[in-house]
Amino acid sequence: MAATKITVNTNGSIRVEGDFEIVDPTGATFGLAGRTAIGLCRCGASANKPFCDGSHRKIDFSDPVVARELPPPAPKPQA
Repeated sequence: MAATKITVNTNGSIRVEGDFEIVDPTGATFGLAGRTAIGLCRCGASANKPFCDGSHRKIDFSDPVVARELPPPAPKPQA
């Protein structure tokens, strides 16, 4: 299986490349028409959510991105 690469673009979309599928909350798969790269909306203004349509440029979306370490996940409660 090919690796999936996710790039969070400064002032723009989340680009997903490689071998992936996108599903809705019910588990139904979006038809991607053979695409191996897509942009997901990060600004909330796309008319084609969850996909990016470039609206971030029209609304001057601004969010710089710098990679960082996340804290360890919280422990799961014991049953």
